[in-house]
Amino acid sequence: MSRALLAGVKANAEPLLDLREVMNIRQASQYLGISPDTLYKYLSEGKLPAFKLGNRWRFKKTTLDRWMELQSEKGAGQGRKRAVSSRRM
Repeated sequence: MSRALLAGVKANAEPLLDLREVMNIRQASQYLGISPDTLYKYLSEGKLPAFKLGNRWRFKKTTLDRWMELQSEKGAGQGRKRAVSSRRM
């Protein structure tokens, strides 16, 4: 590879996530793009699907993906309702 190409690859490279099916707090927070503290807060509020293995929280990637999809659908539905109600005024 040429030096220019290598430089471009290095510049665009993000830290690779080890996307396992079952993730710990650190991995799940990186995957979701939130801090571990925020993740713990969501867990205490019952907002996220997770389970405990021993005394440690674990997250299934497929379950988090489904949860994110549902959250985005809820958000899109609420956005449409707000837009419709604001036009009526």
